[in-house]
Amino acid sequence: MNNLDDLFRQEASGHSSTNSSEQPFDKEAWTQKKQELRQWAYETIDSATTAILQSGDEFQRYLDVQSRFDRSSVSNALLILMQRPEATRIADFDSWKEQGVFIRRKETGFYILEPGEEYRREDGSAGISYNLKKMFDIAQTTANPKREQPAYPDDRMRIKALMDRAPVPIVIGDAMPPETHALYQPDMRNIVIRGGMDAGDIFRSLAQELAHAELDRGDGRYSRSDFTFHAYCASYMLCKQFGVDTSSFGFHRVPEKLKDIEPQHIRAELTVMKDAAHDMARRMNRMLAQQRQQQRPEPAR
Repeated sequence: MNNLDDLFRQEASGHSSTNSSEQPFDKEAWTQKKQELRQWAYETIDSATTAILQSGDEFQRYLDVQSRFDRSSVSNALLILMQRPEATRIADFDSWKEQGVFIRRKETGFYILEPGEEYRREDGSAGISYNLKKMFDIAQTTANPKREQPAYPDDRMRIKALMDRAPVPIVIGDAMPPETHALYQPDMRNIVIRGGMDAGDIFRSLAQELAHAELDRGDGRYSRSDFTFHAYCASYMLCKQFGVDTSSFGFHRVPEKLKDIEPQHIRAELTVMKDAAHDMARRMNRMLAQQRQQQRPEPAR
């Protein structure tokens, strides 16, 4: 029998020489690097917040990203916009690997923020630290992006899903003002919609008025003019998410009042828009999921 012990001696010798040349783990340098990455992320988010207000096209690009990642925070949508604006589905290395998907060679990841540990501020209030997480878009992987194309519901089902569990009643109006397709009435707590419209106009106008209803706290102080742009943006994001034509939307300019405030306050306003769209999308997806479940054929016995 051949003596193969020399293979193990060579392996051990190789590891020892490699390890001897490696530098010991420097926790201080690692901590410093993490802090630098966080600082880069915060500065990038602030600069992106300012940049999207410089033109309607830039603002619309942000809305497109936020519509695809409606569960992501505004800050993370801005980070995606600045690093990989064409992304459609993202995950970290391990998550892709668990799905049997691998990152293509020479692909570089991009960063988003994820909540870390809770801490106590000097004033006694609680805060959450954030860490940078490296992500990869599906286009950077071995997965087939064509299989990820969304299957949109038909017009009727899409509108039914939009109306499902609406926060206020929706009624057809016989005497709508000219050029008005739908209207949320805070005093009546209902939405009046014009009859006889096509599916696209119904969805676009109804989504906008439902956004107004979502934003109204019901305390009698709701001002439509304060939230006109918010509801318009929420409707746009919902249309993008569910495959409704958005060519009638225009973002030629962004309201000046958004440009005159600090970046963190701008993001607070963007969050209002995002949350309104997300709440409607969540109801729609719940109803559509139930519908798909009911349509599944029963397994043969």
